[in-house]
Amino acid sequence: MIRILMRGLCAAALALTPLANPAPVHAAETLPLAEAVASLQPAVESRDGYSRSAFRHWNTGDEPADGCNTRNEVLLDEAVEPPEVGDGCRLTGGRWWSYYDSTWVRSASGLDIDHMVPLAEAWDSGAYAWTSARREAYANDQGSPVSLVAVTARSNRSKSDQDPAEWLPPVADVHCRYVVEWVGTKLRWSLTVDEVEVAALNQVAQSCEGWSVTYEPAA
Repeated sequence: MIRILMRGLCAAALALTPLANPAPVHAAETLPLAEAVASLQPAVESRDGYSRSAFRHWNTGDEPADGCNTRNEVLLDEAVEPPEVGDGCRLTGGRWWSYYDSTWVRSASGLDIDHMVPLAEAWDSGAYAWTSARREAYANDQGSPVSLVAVTARSNRSKSDQDPAEWLPPVADVHCRYVVEWVGTKLRWSLTVDEVEVAALNQVAQSCEGWSVTYEPAA
């Protein structure tokens, strides 16, 4: 399947080529990382009323006719070596790179699809006020190459619903990329940040000279 952007590219290189005519309704914007962090809206977070079931996933994905749900579409997009696709979109073989922990994975069953900003964190940061349709769109967002990421099950479960003040990938070399993708996702969906979270983002950003955030606001 064809995607406008390839998944798994370093977030610093996620610049979109401007469209000449007409201009997109939701134009992509690129900001230096420190400036992107500063543009996040601060707010006090609350998890009151949260339920994972408020975010319907995985749905039929971007291409319902392919018989694959969102999870499998992401796996197909991110495969370094494509798997075979059988009946019911059953995936066999293939190879993936889990960037959180620098691990090769050779079976789709060994991977989780991580929401870059976890569902609970999204709820805390503004999704509590969304319609159920918008929460479903968020939970299945393939319109950005960084909203959903295939990683080892152990790294995803280690992260759980924590923000960067509480958890960063175990591989320090990818912290800049991770924070860029976190900030880009929050900006894409107009999600807020709390005081401790933004302090952690700024701390990482100090070591990420030259990194930038490219995001396109969600419709």
